[in-house]
Amino acid sequence: MESFNELNISKQLQYAITDLGFEKPTPIQAQSFSVIMSGADMVGIAQTGTGKTFAYMLPILQDLKFSKQVHPRVMVLVPTRELVLQVVEEIEKFGKYSSVRVVGIYGGTNINNQKEAVAKGTDIIVATPGRLYDLIISRAIQLKSIKKVVIDEVDVMLDLGFRFQLTNILELLPTKRQNIMFSATMTEEVNVFIHDFFVGPTTVSVAVSGTPLENISQYTYAVPNFYTKANLLKHLLQKESDFKKVLVFVPNKKSADLLFEILDEFFGSEVAVIHSNKTQNYRIRSIENFNTEKTRILVTTDVMARGLDLDKISHVINFDVPNFPENYMHRIGRTGRAEQEGTAILLYTEKEKDAKEAIETLMGLKIEELGFPSEVEISKQLTYEEQPQVVEINNPNNTEEVGPAFHEKKEKNQKENQGGSYKRIIKQKYKKPLTRGDKIYNKKKRGK
Repeated sequence: MESFNELNISKQLQYAITDLGFEKPTPIQAQSFSVIMSGADMVGIAQTGTGKTFAYMLPILQDLKFSKQVHPRVMVLVPTRELVLQVVEEIEKFGKYSSVRVVGIYGGTNINNQKEAVAKGTDIIVATPGRLYDLIISRAIQLKSIKKVVIDEVDVMLDLGFRFQLTNILELLPTKRQNIMFSATMTEEVNVFIHDFFVGPTTVSVAVSGTPLENISQYTYAVPNFYTKANLLKHLLQKESDFKKVLVFVPNKKSADLLFEILDEFFGSEVAVIHSNKTQNYRIRSIENFNTEKTRILVTTDVMARGLDLDKISHVINFDVPNFPENYMHRIGRTGRAEQEGTAILLYTEKEKDAKEAIETLMGLKIEELGFPSEVEISKQLTYEEQPQVVEINNPNNTEEVGPAFHEKKEKNQKENQGGSYKRIIKQKYKKPLTRGDKIYNKKKRGK
C-alpha cells in the first residue's frame, strides 16, 4: 500500500497523519485496517517497532463517532504504566483534529483523581489490568457501553500474572463486542487465552518472530559467569564512539539492580535502570533521559522495555539468554529501526548454551561468536544462583537419593524393654485387678 489515502480515512485523521510525518502505512497497519473495520475479532502477531499502536487505533478512531455520553466505548489494556502514558499520548496525536476523549488508568498514583477523570466522561480508556479492575469493582467505571477491547502485549500481561484480572474484566464486558489482540510471541498460554475469549478471530502476522532483521549485526561471547559478563560489558561500553546508545537486557529486577550498581561506579550519570520496583517518576525520568541521550546506557528487564518507543538505539546487549527464543527476536528488534544499522550482542554461559542454540535454530542461522578479550578479567566471584548448592539430606524438597540413615541394632539391643524385673514380678503376682463383673462371674461359678 503506497499511502494512507487508499484506506479512505476521514479528513481529521488525514490531517493528523500529515502532521506526524507518516507517508505510508506499515504492513501491520495496512493488513489490520480492513479486519478491524469489519468488526471481526483479530489477533495480530508483530514485533516491536512495526507500528502496532497505530495499527489498531487508526480504524478504531475512524469508526468512533462523536458522542457526549459519559461511559467509555473503547478499552485498551496494556501491561505497564509507561505504555499507558505512551498510548494515551499517541491517541491524542492521532485525534488532534477530532473531539476524542481519552483517559489513562494505572497504578502508583492517586486512584481518586482517576475516578474523577472517568466521571467527567471519556470515549477511550487506556489501562493496566490491576488498577482498572480496582475501579470496576468500586463501580467507578461502567462497562456496559464498551464496543471494542484491545489487549496489547498480551504475552507480557500473562507473564506478569494478570490472567485473573484479564479474565474477570472480559467476563464483565458486554457479550456483543469486538476483541482485538496484539502479541509479539504466540505461546501456548496465549493460544488458550484466545480460545477462551475470541470468536473465530482473523490472524494477521507480520515480521514473524523467527525472522532476523537484515540490518542488525549479531555477535555472541561465551562467558563463564555473571561478574565476568559485567567486566566484559564495562570493557565494551568504554568505546563511546561505537556504543552511542545502548539497551542492556537482564532477566529480572535483582540482576538489574546488581548490574546497575556495578556500572554506576564506573559510568556514573551515563547509566540508568528501569524495572517494576522503581517509582513511577523515576521510571519516566530514566526513559526520557535515555530518549534525549542524557544517559547513554539503559539497563532494563523484558517487561519494562516491551512496547516502549525507544529510538536510535545503536546496540542491544543481551546480558542473559532469554528462555523463549522469540523474546530474543523481540529484544534485538529495538535496534536497527527506520532502516538504520544496529548491533545485537549476546552473552551466554555454559548453562545458557542450549537456550542460545534454540535461538539459532529459530532464526536458521549461527550467531557469529567473537573471542573473549584477553584484557578482560575473568572473575571468580559467583552470584548466589551460580554457587554450588549444598544438598540437605532431611530437606523434604530434596529429590536426590541418599544412603540409609540408620544401621541394624546389635543383638543385645534388640530385646524389648519390659519395664524392669520388679515391675514384672509385681505384675505376675497381682495381675490385673478384677472388675465387679469378674467377681460376680467367679462367685456363681464356685456356687455350682
